[in-house]
Amino acid sequence: MSKRVLTTESGAPVADNQNSTTAGVGGPILLQDQHLLEKLARFNRERIPERVVHARGSGAYGYFEVTDDVTGYTKADFLSQVGKRTETFLRFSTVADSLGGADAVRDPRGFAVKFYTEEGNYDLVGNNTPVFFIKDPIKFPDFIHSQKRDPFTGRQEPDNVWDFWAHAPEATHQVTWLMGDRGIPASYRHMNGYGSHTYQWTNEAGEAFFVKYHFKTNQGVRSLSSEQAAELVGKDANSHQTDLLQAIERGVNPSWTLYVQVMPAAEAADYRFNPFDLTKVWPHADYPLQRVGRLVLDRNPDNVFAEVEQAAFSPNNFVPGIGPSPDKMLQGRLFAYADAHRYRLGVNHTQLPVNAPKATVADNYGRDGLMATRNGSRHDKNYEPNSYSGPAQTDAALSAPLAVHGWTGTHEAPAHTKDDDFFQAGELYRLMSEEEKGRLVANIAGGLSQVTRDDVIEKNLAHFHAADPEYGKRVEEAVRALRED
Repeated sequence: MSKRVLTTESGAPVADNQNSTTAGVGGPILLQDQHLLEKLARFNRERIPERVVHARGSGAYGYFEVTDDVTGYTKADFLSQVGKRTETFLRFSTVADSLGGADAVRDPRGFAVKFYTEEGNYDLVGNNTPVFFIKDPIKFPDFIHSQKRDPFTGRQEPDNVWDFWAHAPEATHQVTWLMGDRGIPASYRHMNGYGSHTYQWTNEAGEAFFVKYHFKTNQGVRSLSSEQAAELVGKDANSHQTDLLQAIERGVNPSWTLYVQVMPAAEAADYRFNPFDLTKVWPHADYPLQRVGRLVLDRNPDNVFAEVEQAAFSPNNFVPGIGPSPDKMLQGRLFAYADAHRYRLGVNHTQLPVNAPKATVADNYGRDGLMATRNGSRHDKNYEPNSYSGPAQTDAALSAPLAVHGWTGTHEAPAHTKDDDFFQAGELYRLMSEEEKGRLVANIAGGLSQVTRDDVIEKNLAHFHAADPEYGKRVEEAVRALRED
């Protein structure tokens, strides 16, 4: 078997890849050594801007199989019949830390699924929690700044973290999730995933429903205590990546069962709290879980950079039968995610293999830009409408229209009869066992006690008191004890 020939970027064979061209033995390197210059110049440009959030991630390919009939709710083709399979790519991630951060840390986890459907790619971008810290995207940059490394100290500062939460009472529910037992998953395989946002489904008759997605892990939920996580980080900072990679390589393919909660669109306006508020869940007693299908991961990427780092998920990638809701955080993300990818990867990032459609072909009039690989030929026009054979619109709406009314302005979200920032946080606390409550209180107090301003501590304590008197009292006592030590 003949050896493969090493070449330059232009395809010319390389004579010597061990020694640079010099002016005589021991002399200076010559500018004419094109191979050396090309290698160094390329090496300098190997890194791309990392994600501002969700930078540290892992991913795998798999499939989604429909197990239950949901055609009464959506006309989405990939959900059209029991037994139908669709290829998927799933990216997990931590949120706050940089690309070089550790896996086993107390942080929400990203759970982003790309369905390569026959009607185009459908991206479902969620987390391992059903709620989030804020309900309006205008606060998102400030929130992330408060959680990131401080510009002066270069580390995450409790003063910044808790000061923001002190001024965001709606974060109390998510803080209770984050500081509870599920705040540090044992692995990516052992956590649930949620669409978190409210989405719209539309059936063939044009009837609209609002839905929430729940991916329940079939491996069982397993989490780490703060002490276990600290020990694991010291042994293997890449613990979640290692676990996912090795499990799939062994043929132990992780899976999740997808359920949805379904709310008829007409019920949203009079529901007792705003159903589009990302800081709240829909009680299962009101809208029970309905099974949809099974998500299985069975193939590791061959190249982490090409397929995980360059994977681009955009919640505005919908398919017929699925669309947005008035969820303000979702509305903001419809712009922000795609814009982030255009910045990081370029305007033609959708042509990269991991992002390109697999079950259909993208056919539009987008042209040019950096790294364009699909620009058409002399027979293809770059405008529409035209008198030639170019692609044309379908006149079939992807989803049902949303009714709007009133005056433009910077409005607060509409208040429903029982809207409240604290009730569901209290409900979550009261669901916990005594041992779980103890660990939750200890986790909160461990961070809050490090805050240097008494007024910030008091504002946060007021949130926990408002959620549940016992919850607030126990956190207050634990913080006081730690500050007196």
